[in-house]
Formats: sequence, structure tokens, C-alpha cells
Amino acid sequence: MPNTRGGKSPATFFLDRDGTVNAAPPPGLYLTRPEELRLLPGAAEAVRTLNRRGHRVVVVTNQRGVARGLVTLVELAAVERRLAELLGAEGAHWDGYYVCPHAENSCRCRKPRPGLLEAAARDIPRLSLPDAVMIGDSETDVGAGRAAGCRTVRLAPPGTPSAADRVVADLRSAVRILTEGE
Repeated sequence: MPNTRGGKSPATFFLDRDGTVNAAPPPGLYLTRPEELRLLPGAAEAVRTLNRRGHRVVVVTNQRGVARGLVTLVELAAVERRLAELLGAEGAHWDGYYVCPHAENSCRCRKPRPGLLEAAARDIPRLSLPDAVMIGDSETDVGAGRAAGCRTVRLAPPGTPSAADRVVADLRSAVRILTEGE
């Protein structure tokens, strides 16, 4: 996947949360307490790089644990605040944060549907989905990006099959490729 369209890197970087910015909990479990949150190596640096270069950073995350009664909206908000604090301590921030708390197949905002990305495009002035990239660790993230008309990057080991435009190991590598070319 080339890093540019018309000579520019993406203006907006949509980032999945768990497994992209912070360590994902084990399958079937959810982050319910702020102290459980751990940034992935290089994630804060990657977000800070995007901030300093003038790119928008928008977090888009499915949090089905709310619908399943395993995490409350209050607990989810506390985890979100902690993530903002950890990034802020490293000189990084997001420009938007969108959550789908719904059960599977019950809404348009749950990835792989494009609703979270489309909501950001409605809310954030001059956010153009064709000039954006969706970065995440699952095919669900890739599906949402493709459905919204964005470029896509999947974070996975080299050789992992994916519908993404590109597969890279981590967020830092994705940001380097998309902003500097490689």
C-alpha cells in the first residue's frame, strides 16, 4: 500500500483501542478498571508523532462488554480517562473518541460496520473518509475501514492473511510507513 494519495499521507488516522493502542485483555474479557490498562510499546510515540505532524487521531472501539453487562458505562469512561492520561503523559492525545457499546448485529456503529467512522466524519470538520486510514488488530477493524471508504492497515505478524491494504507488526511501524513512506 503506498503511503500517499495525491502526494499526501492520510489526514485522519482512525485507531482501534484494544490491541492497537493498549494491550488487549484475554479473549472474552474486558477492561473494567483503569489500572488494568497498559499502553502497547511505541503506541504513545506513534500517536505523538501523528499529533506533531498535524494528523487527526480518532479512536474507534467496540465495547460489547457493556451490552453483556460485564462493564458499565461509568467503568468504560474511567478506562477512557486513564488512556487519555497515559497518552498525555507522553505528549500525545486523540481528537475524537467513539465507542460502540452494543451487542453484535444490533446497530450500525459496531465494527465491521462503518457507523463509528461515519459519525466522526459528521462531527469533525473537514474529516474526509477517503483521506483517512483505519488501523486495527482485527479483520473487524479492516471491514469497518473498507466499508467507510478508508485505506486499511492490520496490525498482525508478517504473513497474516488479511483484506487490509497492508499488514504491519505494530502501530509505530504503521505510522512510520504512512507518514514517511517505506
